[in-house]
Amino acid sequence: MARRGIGEVGVEELLKAGLDVEEAKVVEKGLKEAIGRTGGGSDQRELWREITARRLLRPSHPHPVHQLVYYAVYADYDETAHGPPLYWFPSLYQAKCTNLGRLMEIHGSKLLGASYKDPITSFRLFQNFSAEHPEVYWSLILKELSIQFREAPKRILDTSDKSKHGGTWLPGSILNIAECCLLSTNHPRKEDNSLAIVWRDEGRDDSQVNHMTLKELREQVMLVANALDTLFSKGDAIAIDMPMTVNAVIIYLAIILAGFVVVSIADSFAAKEIETRLRMSRAKAIFTQDFIARGGQKFPLYSRVVDAEPPKAIVIPVSGKDVGVQLRKQDLSWKDFISRVNHLPRPNSYSPVYLPIDSMTNILFSSGTTGDPKAIPWTHLSPIRCAADWWAHGSVQPGDVFCWPTNLGWVLGPIFLYSCFLTGATLALYHGSPLRRSFGKFVQDAGVTIFGTVPSLVKTWKNALFMEGLDWTKIRSFASTGETSNIDDDLWLSSRAYYKPIVEVCGGTELASSYIQGSLQQPQAFGAFSSASMTTDFVILDENGVPYPSDQACIGEVGLFPRHMGASDRLLNADHEEVYFKGMPMYKGMKLRRHGDIIKRTAGGYLIVQGRADDTMNLGGIKTSSVEIERVCDQADESVLETAAVSAAPPIGGPEQMAIFVVLKKGFTGEPDKLKMLFSRAIQTNLNPLFKVIFVKIVPEFPRTASNKLLRRVLRDQLKRDLHFQSKI
Repeated sequence: MARRGIGEVGVEELLKAGLDVEEAKVVEKGLKEAIGRTGGGSDQRELWREITARRLLRPSHPHPVHQLVYYAVYADYDETAHGPPLYWFPSLYQAKCTNLGRLMEIHGSKLLGASYKDPITSFRLFQNFSAEHPEVYWSLILKELSIQFREAPKRILDTSDKSKHGGTWLPGSILNIAECCLLSTNHPRKEDNSLAIVWRDEGRDDSQVNHMTLKELREQVMLVANALDTLFSKGDAIAIDMPMTVNAVIIYLAIILAGFVVVSIADSFAAKEIETRLRMSRAKAIFTQDFIARGGQKFPLYSRVVDAEPPKAIVIPVSGKDVGVQLRKQDLSWKDFISRVNHLPRPNSYSPVYLPIDSMTNILFSSGTTGDPKAIPWTHLSPIRCAADWWAHGSVQPGDVFCWPTNLGWVLGPIFLYSCFLTGATLALYHGSPLRRSFGKFVQDAGVTIFGTVPSLVKTWKNALFMEGLDWTKIRSFASTGETSNIDDDLWLSSRAYYKPIVEVCGGTELASSYIQGSLQQPQAFGAFSSASMTTDFVILDENGVPYPSDQACIGEVGLFPRHMGASDRLLNADHEEVYFKGMPMYKGMKLRRHGDIIKRTAGGYLIVQGRADDTMNLGGIKTSSVEIERVCDQADESVLETAAVSAAPPIGGPEQMAIFVVLKKGFTGEPDKLKMLFSRAIQTNLNPLFKVIFVKIVPEFPRTASNKLLRRVLRDQLKRDLHFQSKI
């Protein structure tokens, strides 16, 4: 679509974009009035604010209409001077009604003195205060969340042990974080009859949405906890490999309530990857399903799990009361597992296991550059961090219905779960594929108010026109993470709810949440982050490891301040110090923590992620290493001498795309399309069926350093050029 100025947009252009004559006249009139009210439209941000505030553009309008107006408004906009174009602007009333805005209004003047004005004007000051005085901030937040200590912490932060870069958080405290999720006694707006979960099964799209109260959830969790005690010893690791269903959530909470440790495994993994995670965690058993139901089909899951040879599997039927597969001798059906508590007088009652706050609750995995996944332990502290970030940045609260299609095998699953149950919001789950209209109808019917996405999902919905005609106007904010967002896809998403904000999130498994995030106290720009997360501070390092000034527009590697509550302080299979701190510079008396992102700070202080400093790729929201991909591709065909896997985002933005560069053995010839097929098959069989190879390029040799280290960045630059060339065709 050719870019034109807003003054050139009239009825004819609106007709071509898909409006009928009467609608086109109404929109044209509204645009002219908006231009007049904003001084001829010379202030593009103010003009766009006027257009969206008056709802000239409606969700029912075709996407080309939204494109036409948005790009016309910002046709002559100077990003270099002013930062990225803005699309959402909080009103003072809106800002004061958020969780953080309310907190700032109560405590802002006391903490910031005369500098405090209001939640919008003073947000950056308050965020800086939270980073410089985390003890003060966290003492306030702990009162806002459903945190009930068996023994209260001696203090918020203990920095006396200099061997711990980030200090010790909430030392001396004892609790059970799963119990905190299930109780209503420590939260003024959580009650036993509050809605804890709403859900719908795929294929039942015209049926009522299912509901489970907090009391019902608590009783089901305690039932499973009692059953677990009949099989396992306290502290045992127990895996979950299944879609994020109501049963999966119940099992997750029950494992932690009973003093065991969850091992998170994504249901998309091949048997080899499942086996690796079972072995690394020393899991004693695994909860799984007989099949996965998606798009009206059943896909085997139990058989894949069995190929990983777990010690014991507890198998839940995807439909009906009985599993649809023959189980191994040592395995149990869900029905037989639950029946183990029939002898108890009160099977729905359970006394939680209380543990020190630094005790493990969950083992999650994050791919590094070594080819092996990093085993990252979460403690009872980690959930507090992730729930606090969503309380502050997403304003998640009782009465909200929060939906985010994800899986307990990825960090987002536990983040999503705790962000609902520790704030009092309702968890919304769809038991089926999010790639179909039926999922969007569930979002509508469940009355979702906060809707999390992954950019590749948004692209699918937009391009396939799946969600046209659905009413998403109850949504008051969106969230997006896992990949780089595409501006045009986000334009489509935000427009579905009259241009509600999309809270962009970037963090990591080892941080238990985010380090940069959007804020409802600040105007938002598509695909950009407006702030460091609360209590977080970081610098952007130049090529020599020297921090740029905090107000300078720049591009460089992130260096995190180590006092990040909830961040990991150990790895189960690697040297934590070496992975996150070795080689990082000192700054303000502290050793900076490595994260690995390259980010751009724009004029105006907005942040845009540029990619990874290491060779980890982000494919469909899943981080994996080049080494993992290459190890599989090297064995895919006898003609292959060596491969190099790289990824890059397209020139217009959006999720990373993967290419395989290949050097053939002497005497062999190859066809890129054939190798692409072989590599794709090998990757999907051995690593993940969701990974896609975009194209293959045969080269005579790879660029290397003098020490023979592969220069993937050179290949990545070549991929970017190829993607740019393709976009021009």
